[in-house]
Amino acid sequence: MTKKQKKILTRIIVTSILFFALLISEKSGLLKNLEEPWYILFLVYLVPYLIIGYDVIKKAAINISHGQVFDENFLMMIATFGAFGVGEYSEGVAVMLFYQVGELFQSYAVGKSRQSISDMMDICPEYANIEVDGELREVDPDEVKVGSVIVVKPGERIPLDGVVLEGESLIDTAALTGESVPRSAKAGDDIISGCVNGSGTLKVRTTKEFDDSTVAKILELVENASSKKAKVENFITRFAKYYTPVVTIAAVLLAIVPPILLGGGWMTWIQRACIFLVISCPCALVISVPLGFFGGIGAASKIGVLVKGSNFLEAVSEMTTIVFDKTGTLTKGEFKVAGIYPVTMTEEELLETAAYGEGYSNHPIAGSIKEAYAKSIDMNRVTEASEVAGHGIHVTVDGKDLLLGNEKLMKSQNISYDVCNQMGTIIYVAADGTFAGAIAISDTIKQGAKEAIADMKVSGVKKCVMLTGDRTEAANAVAKELGIDEVHAELLPGDKVSEVEKILDAEAVKEKTAFVGDGINDAPVLTRADIGIAMGSMGSDAAIEAADVVLMDDDIRKIAAVVRISRKTLKIVKQNIVFALAIKAIVLLMGAVGMANMWEAVFADVGVSVIAILNSMRALKAR
Repeated sequence: MTKKQKKILTRIIVTSILFFALLISEKSGLLKNLEEPWYILFLVYLVPYLIIGYDVIKKAAINISHGQVFDENFLMMIATFGAFGVGEYSEGVAVMLFYQVGELFQSYAVGKSRQSISDMMDICPEYANIEVDGELREVDPDEVKVGSVIVVKPGERIPLDGVVLEGESLIDTAALTGESVPRSAKAGDDIISGCVNGSGTLKVRTTKEFDDSTVAKILELVENASSKKAKVENFITRFAKYYTPVVTIAAVLLAIVPPILLGGGWMTWIQRACIFLVISCPCALVISVPLGFFGGIGAASKIGVLVKGSNFLEAVSEMTTIVFDKTGTLTKGEFKVAGIYPVTMTEEELLETAAYGEGYSNHPIAGSIKEAYAKSIDMNRVTEASEVAGHGIHVTVDGKDLLLGNEKLMKSQNISYDVCNQMGTIIYVAADGTFAGAIAISDTIKQGAKEAIADMKVSGVKKCVMLTGDRTEAANAVAKELGIDEVHAELLPGDKVSEVEKILDAEAVKEKTAFVGDGINDAPVLTRADIGIAMGSMGSDAAIEAADVVLMDDDIRKIAAVVRISRKTLKIVKQNIVFALAIKAIVLLMGAVGMANMWEAVFADVGVSVIAILNSMRALKAR
């Protein structure tokens, strides 16, 4: 509990003791002697009223001076002033007391929900260890340049992204990914900032400055998450903006019009107007709706999924179609040579030709060919190299004119070739215009991908689509194994946006389409989809920046969990809106016709707020 909350709690306790002592004394007749003159009893009740309500009156006065008249502080001030004005002192104190109880409860609940999100703020490292003249010196992570070597001791938080040079340890990634099982880190492995080093000392070469590091980007996303409001939140904000002035005017009319038209009874109608004001306070709506979304975002962050705002959580609840990029999302992106099929060369010659042909490329498929070749490549033998967009590459090796790529490349160059029907990605090789053979490259399906697809369908996702640049045969084989409903293969990078746009055009109202990807070429599609979901651990910075939801450990099984969390959150928010409006409408009518007293008004305000807040906190417990 914060210092401010403790202060309010102390005031509530002191006021409660005074108030209930006065109430018992009044009901038992002990205060009968104080009723004349009238101001004695007024001053007696004014003491607990000012103890509990001085800050509400102060806020109302400040807001009025700034032109912000109609808010809950103004309603409480006018209602309680009115209660004192008609001699209902105990009711005036009771309204302010229970209002403050509700505010304390609300403050605690909001703090609890915010905490689940702001826990991620603890991932920020305080220092980095740099070796200077054989001694370790603690410096600000901002001061460390890219390429510097830092030392991470056991138990310390990793300050910057980098590659392990020396040492071996277990890394606790729970703060980022929600996973309790530590990950192994050894020389050559990439590690990300924000995680906690285990029992071993690591020497790490930094690959990013602090401002570009994983931890800095996450902190920025967390800080901005609450600024993006859902449609429901925006509706409630607009509703409260018009609702409060309307009910205030209605209360004034209720106090004035009936006595003028019906004659007499001023005190009765003023009291009813005060009751009307207390009932109409929109606290339950204004607080419980954003609180519900805070809870949902907090529940997602607990499992290692960062939702960038309430609007995106709301969109996930309406998601009916999910589109996946294949490589790195459904498959590991770890390519291996699965087969070599020579025609005019030996296997060794075909592999060597392909390795030299791919010598300048950094693509994972090129890497798998060079890894299979396993010999040093003398790039002096390569004299010319150019990329044929979406088809392959054109190189000259030892004077030979080589073409390496897909079937489209062979067809575009009018080269007769033998179709290779093996699983995986097929690289066709031609030398001096003659087909030389083919190499099959396979990619492994990610562990849990099949379960993830099945779980999404159970969670209410109607259609799962896969987009890939691979051959149709290879793509269909992966789709069949995973249970994908629709496949679009042999796509160029720009085709992915077109395919997603077709799906968006076909979707019905109140339906949303999500795209899941991890590569830099996925950023345009992530932006174009209703919901962009990116891999946070291994994904590119561009993809994470463009996405609306980030999976911190790349586990797509968590998408179904976020769908369930979002739908539960929206259900809770809608329950609160219906409940609050229904109760208020009923009690407002009762108050207007004299069937509700100040105590029932307190329930319609504070009671409804507390119930709505308790309901909102269920979102935080969503599994």
